[in-house]
Amino acid sequence: VQLQASGGGLVQAGGSLRLSCAASGRTLSRYVMGWFRQAPGKEREFVAAISWNDYSTYYLDSVKGRFTIYRDAKNTVYLQMNSLKPEDTAVYYCGAQFTRGGRRWSLGDDYDYWGQGTLVTVSS
Repeated sequence: VQLQASGGGLVQAGGSLRLSCAASGRTLSRYVMGWFRQAPGKEREFVAAISWNDYSTYYLDSVKGRFTIYRDAKNTVYLQMNSLKPEDTAVYYCGAQFTRGGRRWSLGDDYDYWGQGTLVTVSS
């Protein structure tokens, strides 16, 4: 699976951005698609994930109510980010995890494929 992330940019606090992650190379019916982020000097952090098959979702507590992960009918996963805060500033990565027992949606090491990052900068 090849993943291409896009949509990052500079936005003021309180603003919105939508990230996209386009997948190719394989059907995604047995995959979980996730968004992670890494701020300067910090470890990679789970943000949100969606099951391609049944649309179920899972979020980091601090983004609940502000971020929404969803997918289209073809091959793209989106992360709609509203009410952005300066602490949301990070490089955002999308990943694909083949569904297998015992794997966790929130664990980056359980993902099989990654896209390149896209930088989100939220100014105060």
